[in-house]
Amino acid sequence: MISYFLTDTGRIRTHNEDSVTIVKNKKGEVLACVADGVGGHKAGEIASQIAINTITEAFKETFKDLDKLSAINWLRQATTEINNKIFSYVDKHEEAKGMGTTLVCALITKDYILIGNVGDSSGFAIKKEKLYKITYDHTLVNLLLKAGEITEDEAKNHPKKNVLMKALGTNDPIEIDIFDCDLDIEGILLASDGLTNMLDKEKIMAVLNTNEPIQDKVIKLIAKANNRGGTDNISVAYIDFKEGVKK
Repeated sequence: MISYFLTDTGRIRTHNEDSVTIVKNKKGEVLACVADGVGGHKAGEIASQIAINTITEAFKETFKDLDKLSAINWLRQATTEINNKIFSYVDKHEEAKGMGTTLVCALITKDYILIGNVGDSSGFAIKKEKLYKITYDHTLVNLLLKAGEITEDEAKNHPKKNVLMKALGTNDPIEIDIFDCDLDIEGILLASDGLTNMLDKEKIMAVLNTNEPIQDKVIKLIAKANNRGGTDNISVAYIDFKEGVKK
């Protein structure tokens, strides 16, 4: 297993409200996360950092040899803790009112793989060199699409495409969606919408299917998103389950 993560401000924004990490514990278990902050300058950045720092610390301290059900409960508790910390921060800092963050994360062990999300940052599984979206975006447009009020083509360029229906720090209580992945996948990609709004699954996979080093693939994904406009911060966490570079 090899991994790489990177975040970029993009071409339009003046500051980066995304946070991203990949960490491994002594048991070889892996946590990968992407958080996309909302609420404007400073506030969104703080919210995403609270999310990443909180779940990372919890992973290092309390995630040890958990079975799948215990891991699901752990992920729910970690999400609640993040939510509480963001609300607590806002209570003490009036200027941060309205801040929040998305979160998409993956827990990878030898016995199971879980992907969880709140908001519209995306989690993908790679299988047979194809990219499959695992997560469901908590957006107004997705609700309209599910209700049959708009078509998929209309959803792509809808004026309220980025309106979130659920995010950490804006909903209380909060519930994270958790998905159980097959173990026979080739990799996992987590990304903020700064990537997925610029590149479709086919363009992303065309980069991942090259024989370049993993860090070059992630750098190229971000460069391509910037070349197509770079209208938002761009964050990517990529885990390749195959050893080394493809031959």
